[in-house]
Amino acid sequence: MTAKGFASTGDMAEKKITFSEIGPDIYAFTAEGDPNTAVIVGDDSCMVFDAQATPAMARSVIDRVKNVTDKPIKYVVLSHYHAVRVLGASAYHAQGIVASQETYRLIMERGQQDWDSEFGRFPRLFRDAESIPGLTWPTLTFETSMTLYLGKREVQLIHLGAGHTSGDIVAWVPDAQVMCSGDLIEFHSACYCGDALLREWPLTLNEIRDFNPKAVAPGRGDALKGTATVSEAIAMTRDFVASLYGAAELSVAKGRTLKETMAATREVMDPKFASFAIYEHCLPFNVSRAFDEASGIDDPVIWTDKRDREMWAALQGG
Repeated sequence: MTAKGFASTGDMAEKKITFSEIGPDIYAFTAEGDPNTAVIVGDDSCMVFDAQATPAMARSVIDRVKNVTDKPIKYVVLSHYHAVRVLGASAYHAQGIVASQETYRLIMERGQQDWDSEFGRFPRLFRDAESIPGLTWPTLTFETSMTLYLGKREVQLIHLGAGHTSGDIVAWVPDAQVMCSGDLIEFHSACYCGDALLREWPLTLNEIRDFNPKAVAPGRGDALKGTATVSEAIAMTRDFVASLYGAAELSVAKGRTLKETMAATREVMDPKFASFAIYEHCLPFNVSRAFDEASGIDDPVIWTDKRDREMWAALQGG
């Protein structure tokens, strides 16, 4: 086996950005498997859901918002704590930066390590990194749910359960029956599971499914329009997560090493998911976390730039 270049350091090709309306005055900013952002426009103001990785990259979102409305961006909502989602928040000059209490805790516990780690893994996503003023700190937090109003338009922010991280939240717009899911749902893009709670994730997907959304802005991949496409994406995400954890659980039960578990996981997942965006980047991080969780380590081990490289050499090296 030849050694694979570390994470996504070799992925420098710019992606085509699409800004599409997925419900009345609700937009999805997507970029061929790169992190997505959603925009909800109300009567007097807007909400941005996930901020991008740097202020410079956030300006790509802001420019597109200006094309559809002149209303101010009042809230920036963080679906979870990962650097590629949150470090661009300062560019919006929002009145409030909103996240779950658990996301706030995770930023305190591992925000800086995650920033260093993600910057090392995926440099293209950190364009003009020197524009980042520091860690993004939420100014409004909640435990299970919070309702915000954009004029008369109601937006419900809900922590439905753990999955991609322990602090994930969704945004639900009742008048349009549209959801912003963050990385709880991906579409034709690999789920990054390095900080996941894999046994709980499918239960959280059940909660999303019960809303029966007409459209979803997922964390990565194309916007999901229509209940059939939403159902397909939920099922695909569930299959990805369940296949990963199932392979690891079986391997741990059989006493396999982490390296052997990687090989066993490939046998199960490569035929179904190898064509997905960032699959090879995610796989060793995913197997490491699944192996840990199946071994009884409930709280994900903090990734550092040093741990990233050591794990990659062990699992993806020649």
